[in-house]
Amino acid sequence: MKPLRLTIACEDYDRMRPLKDGIVKPEGLELNYMVMPVEEIFWRMMKYEEFDASELSMGAFLTAASRGRRPFVAIPVFPSRTFRHRCIFVNTERGVKSIQDLKGKRMGVPEYSMTAAVWLRGMFEHEYGVPPSAIHWVQAGEEHPGRKDRVDFEMPAGVTMESRPDTTLNVMIENGEIDAMMSPRMPTCFLQGSPKVKRMFPNYRQVEMDYFKTTGLFPIMHVFVIKRSIYEKEPWVAQTLYKAFCESKEICMRDLYDTNILRVALPWTSAEYEDTTALMSNDYWPYGLDPNRKNLETLNGYLFEQGLTKQELVLDELFAKETVEGFKI
Repeated sequence: MKPLRLTIACEDYDRMRPLKDGIVKPEGLELNYMVMPVEEIFWRMMKYEEFDASELSMGAFLTAASRGRRPFVAIPVFPSRTFRHRCIFVNTERGVKSIQDLKGKRMGVPEYSMTAAVWLRGMFEHEYGVPPSAIHWVQAGEEHPGRKDRVDFEMPAGVTMESRPDTTLNVMIENGEIDAMMSPRMPTCFLQGSPKVKRMFPNYRQVEMDYFKTTGLFPIMHVFVIKRSIYEKEPWVAQTLYKAFCESKEICMRDLYDTNILRVALPWTSAEYEDTTALMSNDYWPYGLDPNRKNLETLNGYLFEQGLTKQELVLDELFAKETVEGFKI
């Protein structure tokens, strides 16, 4: 029987590389694995459904599902998860030294609905007592003008946002048009050493570790999805891909803690790995629905609180049922 050929799109992550490089071979599948920036993947998948399966913004997936758009089914594989305290930048002349100082200030964001922004607004409100309505939001591209939100939504009552398609967050944060910005990518002015732009949390590593100790959350950013038309015709694909992604991640983690050679060009990766597992457990990047339920329910709740979804979703309905429990010998 000929293998089913699937085109999948995903960033070039170490945890995905054994699958991309063909070291892991999913049964019955031939993969055309396309590597590209996540922003392009999300835009092409959400707008045109171009790929058979792909990485997708977790927030965009849930927001679209809440509005009845469900062309994809998820498998509980989370290619990207990260803390976002490091992603808040401030203009040094605007008097913003803490989250509380953002009240009444102008905060730039590439997309109001992007998952990183949802997590940060949830953190602002629940950890610091600063709701989204206390901040004036400004939407613009990070480095290129004209960026828009990928999903349709209605701004919640009491929350104000202006769109600036004529300029960029990078320009506005340096010239003081905005007081602060949240951005997954570091703005060019910061990378070039502008004295006017700094991180809100210069000690972000410790702040993020403290956040994990308090909440137990390692925020999920992206999920892997399959086109529903393929899943309904070939339901076996979901668990086969899930198994392959799990095997790929296991190889990555084993290599990460290989003390024989440095596979990553950093001198103390083994020490970092030991510190991370001591804080977050050996399986600090879990796949599967149940180990991630608290994480997903928190994001689900934030989306509802922030008006991006009209109701809290039943997560089990969005994931392929075949991946909820794997086969064990």
